Amino acid sequence: MTTAAAPMVEVWRGDLLESLHCGHAAICDDTGQVIQAWGDVAGLIYPRSSCKMIQALPLLASGAAEAQGLGSEHLALTCASHQGAAIHTTRVQAWLKDLGLGDDDLRCGPQEPPDRDAAHALIRADAAPCQYHNNCSGKHSGFLTLNRHLGTGPDYVEPDHPVQKAVRAAFEDVTDAASPGYGIDGCSAPNFQTTVQGLARAMSWFATASDRGDGQSKAAVALTEAMMRHPELVAGEGRACTRLMRLLDGRGAVKTGAEGVFVAILPQRRMGIALKIADGATRASESAITALLVALGELDADNPEVQALMSPTLYNRRGIAAARVAPVPALLS
Repeated sequence: MTTAAAPMVEVWRGDLLESLHCGHAAICDDTGQVIQAWGDVAGLIYPRSSCKMIQALPLLASGAAEAQGLGSEHLALTCASHQGAAIHTTRVQAWLKDLGLGDDDLRCGPQEPPDRDAAHALIRADAAPCQYHNNCSGKHSGFLTLNRHLGTGPDYVEPDHPVQKAVRAAFEDVTDAASPGYGIDGCSAPNFQTTVQGLARAMSWFATASDRGDGQSKAAVALTEAMMRHPELVAGEGRACTRLMRLLDGRGAVKTGAEGVFVAILPQRRMGIALKIADGATRASESAITALLVALGELDADNPEVQALMSPTLYNRRGIAAARVAPVPALLS
């Protein structure tokens, strides 16, 4: 990725601009064309977890989801970067059991759950976290479901495995470009390179999927609707994805990714958004995506919950307001 990043989010302490987060962002219309851009939208990025709905397309388009009887909660979990809370892990465990599989069949690795109650429960039980606690365990349960349907080998995260070949084909289709390479994600699955423009184009493709009748488009509609219906499963209480989708109230689906990536699918506006903060800061990606949704008229800037996401106050260890985060005015114009 090039360094031609645009200023996007500021951090003020007193009357001094203490930090400035720069990045790249694109909004695409229903034809997949960029209608607004910041920074270098042609530079390569890893979408990280922001593309989980793309990675889930083969699960549905192949018929595997229908054959396994998956419902909207399963589909929301395939797109999730969840907290490892009980509402997430009990569903993943039940899903694996229905497949006749268990924790050892996952390839995402164990993760200490960010959810406080779940983490405390492990401490009290003197137990180690399992793979189903991993924030990507829903996506991996989807991979296992597709793998079962295809009848292929157990190492479904290998780049040359039929599951990942199907994911890559779907990824290149919806981004409308061949991916030049991949990196290994935190959950061990390959993460295919694209541009901010390509990622935004993919989100606009999701936003207009109801116009089309092919199997992959029908899959996109089902995944988007599942995310909007179950925002608590896509992330968790207190998380930006869950909070933003509740504020959007069925008008859009959003998804974060590691290292400062965020996307939005807006079916009613027939638009897609993608952004990448150059320094990878989550506080900046959350502020920037909220600001873009405000600028499009999807969120009310005067709503206190919107303000808390877009321009949060930073408190010191005594609980005193010490600094503030704010999007640059250009994002709101």
